[in-house]
Amino acid sequence: MFSFNESLDRAVVKPVAKGYNWIMPSALNKGVTNFFSNLNDIVVFGNSLLQLKFGQAIETSARVVWNTTLGLLGFIDVATHMDLPKRNEDFGQTLAFWGVDSGPFFVLPFLGPSTVRDGLSVPVDWYLFDPVFRDKELEVTLSLLAIRYTDLRADLITATDIIDETAPDKYAYIRDAFLQRREYLIHDGNPPEEDFSEDELFKDENLFEDDLDLEKDLKK
Repeated sequence: MFSFNESLDRAVVKPVAKGYNWIMPSALNKGVTNFFSNLNDIVVFGNSLLQLKFGQAIETSARVVWNTTLGLLGFIDVATHMDLPKRNEDFGQTLAFWGVDSGPFFVLPFLGPSTVRDGLSVPVDWYLFDPVFRDKELEVTLSLLAIRYTDLRADLITATDIIDETAPDKYAYIRDAFLQRREYLIHDGNPPEEDFSEDELFKDENLFEDDLDLEKDLKK
């Protein structure tokens, strides 16, 4: 599936994203990014409530109000300049908050890296919270999705070009980066440190026994 997504990206998605960057004025490009970020704040708000982060939910609701009104439907991000920072929450993080394990890593068609928990959570966010899917005809929803993911891919061109040039194993690099970022987001920027005790590092008490026996034989 990773190879399929890579082939699709090279043949279609990346060229379209490059064309999008070429024809879109930078200010309008930024405005589209802000617009979809404002819609995503509704997803963030719903999942903040489900995670009992009520203060964050209030801040996010204020972001939506200010960006939708003063920010002209979200095309201008005025809320960030009002000390209302952008948050990142989804139903996968909500499940993690309530103790659901991530499960194995795998790659979703078109959407990219995920885990079992996060992959199953995507349609929940779409159905419950995402305004792109709410009470719209299929053609409208598909058009909004196409614009949203084209804009997202266009914003990531520089980063993916760097990965292509520097990562010896792109799949492993993306997998590890994705899992680390998910841990970072789940723990709100403070992931737990992995501590290894001496017992964990040296579980096998006879780890060096063969080397010691060999050394004794050589001395004899």
